[in-house]
Amino acid sequence: MFYHLLKYVLLGPLLRLVFRPRIEGLDNVPSSGPAIVAGNHLSFSDHFLMPAVLGRRITFLAKAEYFTGPGLKGRLTAAFFRGAGQIPVDRSGKEAGRAAIRAGLGVLRRGELLGIYPEGTRSHDGRLYKGKVGVAVMALKAGVPVVPCAMIGTFEAQPPGRVVPRVRPVTIRFGEPLDFSRHAGLEDDRAVLRAVTDEIMYAILSLSGQEYVDEYAAVVKEKQAAAKERRFPRMPLS
Repeated sequence: MFYHLLKYVLLGPLLRLVFRPRIEGLDNVPSSGPAIVAGNHLSFSDHFLMPAVLGRRITFLAKAEYFTGPGLKGRLTAAFFRGAGQIPVDRSGKEAGRAAIRAGLGVLRRGELLGIYPEGTRSHDGRLYKGKVGVAVMALKAGVPVVPCAMIGTFEAQPPGRVVPRVRPVTIRFGEPLDFSRHAGLEDDRAVLRAVTDEIMYAILSLSGQEYVDEYAAVVKEKQAAAKERRFPRMPLS
């Protein structure tokens, strides 16, 4: 109920009016049945812009921190994300990864659209980073197509740290569905999972035109934070 209220009455019309997104390849998204929409992740706005342009409901796996904030603001944020159809995912540890896969497979078994950002986190610099193999596991286990999606312009509209988005042109581009049925039954083969994930990321890259970095975004962020700490060490409190 709240999902449809947000999409068709409150948030969706406002986003369309403000950003006037250009939408390309929307007919590549299946009109029925389960499928994964795998996209790049440049901005907090991505969570809302893509669902706003789709004719179907889409459920995203969202980081658990959105659901566990303290105080009234935290409770309101959690209620908003749950109402918007987001599923909380703990991103720490191997068991967390398995829990995310189980949650995603549950969405697909209901015949719904599942939205996922294979990079695992927002890009901090606008580049496209190496994808995690969870998207491949779900695609092979569920036997569903993967629709690559590129968000273009959302990084400039709302880069990390910016609360209120700038009004800038935004393009949402959907590519042709990727069929991985040839790999059926190989969801435990690490080499196959890596190859499938890389194929998905290449499709996203072809749509977005981003610079590609063959490292995980979280690892690069940690390296940059460590380098910054070495250059500007914190002074001990007296």
